[in-house]
Amino acid sequence: MDILVSEIMTSRVVTIDMDDRLSVAKEIFDNAPFHHLLVVEHNQLQGVLSERDFLRALSPNIGNINETERDSDTLLKRAHQVMARNPITIEAKESINCASKLLLEHGIGSLPVLEQGELVGIITWKDLLRAYSD
Repeated sequence: MDILVSEIMTSRVVTIDMDDRLSVAKEIFDNAPFHHLLVVEHNQLQGVLSERDFLRALSPNIGNINETERDSDTLLKRAHQVMARNPITIEAKESINCASKLLLEHGIGSLPVLEQGELVGIITWKDLLRAYSD
């Protein structure tokens, strides 16, 4: 397939700042249909916060009857404390075959998409499955 990443990526990317608290990420994950947030500082990509990493950082008692102050304090952690640093990225002009290989090689679920170093989108394994199934 000669489909380019730019043809199927999501270009409306939701980002959070490195110092945003996990409570901000929780609000986004609770209300949005996606599972990866791109973490930026001064408009530069710094990392990826996956919903899986986010949930791993929280107390399992958040939101239930056993929640204590110590549990709720886990929401005060900052994005940079939990995010994956130095994310694997892909250029918008690359093929979706290249994107697929990167996801598989690194065991990750998404790739921030760059164009001349600027963040322009994100592509996930679901985007790739959709493209291959069409």
